[in-house]
Amino acid sequence: MIQRNGDPMMTTRPLLLAGLLSMSLLGLAGCGDRAAAPAPATSRLVDVFRPEMVTPRRAAAGDASVGADWRFDRPYPGAGPHAATHGFEAGPGVEGLAVSGGVLTGRSTTDFPLLHLATTPPAEPDVLHALEVTLSASAGSNLSVQFVPSEEPIHLDEQLGRARMMPWRISTPLVADGKMRTYVLSSPYTTEAVETRHILLRPTDAPGATFRIQSVRVVLRRDHFAAVPAGVSWQGLGEIYRETLVSRAPDVVRLPVRLGGRPWLDLAVGTVEEKPVTFRVAVETGDGGRDGKGEEVLERTVTSFNRWEPLRIDLARWAGRDVTLALSLGGSGDGALGFWGAPVVRDAVDLAQGDQPDQPEDGRPQGVIFIVTDTLRRDHLDAYGYGRDTAPNLTRLAKEGALFRDCLSEATWTKVAMPSLLTSLYPGSHGVIDFGDRLPSSAHTIAEAYRGAGYATLGLSSVFFTGRLSNLHQGFEELHESASLVTKPSSKTGREYVDRLLPWLDTHRDVPFFVFLHVLDPHFPYETYRPYDTWWADPAKKAQYQEQIGAVRPHIGEPLLRMIGMPNSSELAAAGVDAASFTQQNLDWYDGSIRSLDAEIGRLVTHLRSLGLDKRTLIAVVADHGEEFLDHGKMFHGQSVYGELTNVPLLLWDPGRIPAGTVVEQTVQNIDLMPTLLDLSGVAAPKEAQGTSLVSLLGPGVAKGGEPKPWRERPAFSEKSATVDVLGPPPRDTQSFAVTYEGWKLIFNEKRGPGVPEYELYDHRRDPLDRNDVAARNPERVQQLARLIDGWRRKVRSERLPSDAEAGKSLGNEELERLRSLGYIQ
Repeated sequence: MIQRNGDPMMTTRPLLLAGLLSMSLLGLAGCGDRAAAPAPATSRLVDVFRPEMVTPRRAAAGDASVGADWRFDRPYPGAGPHAATHGFEAGPGVEGLAVSGGVLTGRSTTDFPLLHLATTPPAEPDVLHALEVTLSASAGSNLSVQFVPSEEPIHLDEQLGRARMMPWRISTPLVADGKMRTYVLSSPYTTEAVETRHILLRPTDAPGATFRIQSVRVVLRRDHFAAVPAGVSWQGLGEIYRETLVSRAPDVVRLPVRLGGRPWLDLAVGTVEEKPVTFRVAVETGDGGRDGKGEEVLERTVTSFNRWEPLRIDLARWAGRDVTLALSLGGSGDGALGFWGAPVVRDAVDLAQGDQPDQPEDGRPQGVIFIVTDTLRRDHLDAYGYGRDTAPNLTRLAKEGALFRDCLSEATWTKVAMPSLLTSLYPGSHGVIDFGDRLPSSAHTIAEAYRGAGYATLGLSSVFFTGRLSNLHQGFEELHESASLVTKPSSKTGREYVDRLLPWLDTHRDVPFFVFLHVLDPHFPYETYRPYDTWWADPAKKAQYQEQIGAVRPHIGEPLLRMIGMPNSSELAAAGVDAASFTQQNLDWYDGSIRSLDAEIGRLVTHLRSLGLDKRTLIAVVADHGEEFLDHGKMFHGQSVYGELTNVPLLLWDPGRIPAGTVVEQTVQNIDLMPTLLDLSGVAAPKEAQGTSLVSLLGPGVAKGGEPKPWRERPAFSEKSATVDVLGPPPRDTQSFAVTYEGWKLIFNEKRGPGVPEYELYDHRRDPLDRNDVAARNPERVQQLARLIDGWRRKVRSERLPSDAEAGKSLGNEELERLRSLGYIQ
């Protein structure tokens, strides 16, 4: 248990404890004091699993062949300048490195001590599973590692400089009590074995600490699975990840479940083996089933490795009964490895063929599709009055549902904005500010809320910011990482992800479902595919634009912006490039990208209609942030809190529940969307959510289970925080906060460049793009809104989630290992 905002809450995630479904519904506060809907009959086999359900029970196989293994209690077979320390080199911040008494000992002199080890990666292709380090430390909070793939020697001073600018992604909480412990450091992204040529180890993050290292092991994926018994973890095949039950032949995993009235088994199978593996599922009953051995309902042989094969297995013959599902594997001898991906027994909604009711009986949507369009300005949508018909399908959804005219984002780049959307927390509370930050495992995401209520949960992520790198996979049974996309590199992801979503909806058409669909299409590079690339853009001007990029690139000061070709006004002027034509070409492509994405959303809605789900599905469309086109002299995003970045579209579509043509004029925030969707679904929201449900703005009768509390206008806040990582948006040394309230917007530039005022004030209703600063004429309003920013900043800091290092101090080893197995803690 840990304390969060003064309340004790379970930190273990839904996979970890039996009966967590009921616990999560009891432990979370409902929206508007209304009761949560009863959970559907859903049995996740990863929740049911216990080690004693495996027969025959076997302990771990012990040490397996690993990519590299260093122990200091045996002779070192190598030579060279670092043979006395078994190949380890003391880098900056380390003194007294030596092998003594079977351990490698040393002392840190800075907060960033560095050890280096050159390795020889295996010749056979494989993927890194983890780095296992057994050590003790007298002080510090985190143990970290970085891999450098260079085949050439590396310079440690140079690596230290890079490390201080780009925080290391692979880290785990350190228990600094002087006791020897084994730490498992897992990468938040796929690391090929050949990329582990150099290991950089940071044994502690405290100066003056003594560390003692007993062993270091590089564990590759195949070796890992060969050495462990059956168990639950988060596994990916082809960069599509699932909550997974891993087993090996000839083990049989027997899982007891109670079946509902229309049961079926939702499952995907796959393997990392390069040989045939046969998956079998049998149903065993109290009377022994057919022939006393159970009845087999699946036999599937997989011959292609590193990919999932989705399956739907009918269990209707045993409806309403207590049964045992027996999962077993066959292959060429014992030890065949299999992944049972997101195995869930679901209970189908009772829909009569040809006579499907328009809505579920309780008035709540059966499905929720949460669409986040990256980098989309609302003033480029015809629904908001734009002169081009960039999004006719979105306009149709807005007319058939609710359009929010003034929705504001909490942050202006995806890394920071997306955790706010998925947790209903301001950045200062969820703690994701810089490129390498991860959402603490103590956070509760919208996917976890729907998962806890029995929904099938699918995530489609178009950039690594919205996947495992940020720990935003929490709560998804299945998550497609951007690296799984066939067309890459590309910012146009809508078409491929809708291609994947449609068959998934076919399979899950008769169960509650939650889909997070993140599409990148409006993002740079703006040029899209045919025919939309020339919908507004003149193809004859493309060559001129490329010449302009070539001319201006040497003048772009920021390395990141120079790389992608995003100049500011002064840089265009220095290069002699016409800013108007340069910007117009980008805008024409940008609008074409929006139009291409809109076609995919239209295709999705058409498919829902063909399945009879159009009146049973709630769709939300929002953007994480907007985009700059020299509105304030800059291109791209993440560099300010001006209206072109913070003003985002928001529409809700739920025919039969949300009145058609609803227009909401009040100012709302992106963090309000999670409580709203959960409220409309009758699902409880986490108590720590900082947004508020918008249901009361949708008109009478929309809320179910009692009318919501009346709407009360609230200040809306946005921020651009200072960052350290070189991959964060520049300028990294500036920091601004904005509040919008009662028709006014104040920007507080706490850290600013030359010529930038401390405060800027705008008439938000008349000047939504913040072009006319009226701070000098309204000093009292500036003071009033400045006090709001100050109070808000104190509040969000006081409600900041505990870091994994802090939470880890109150968790037992078993809980920590379970969280690590799911990738929730690295």
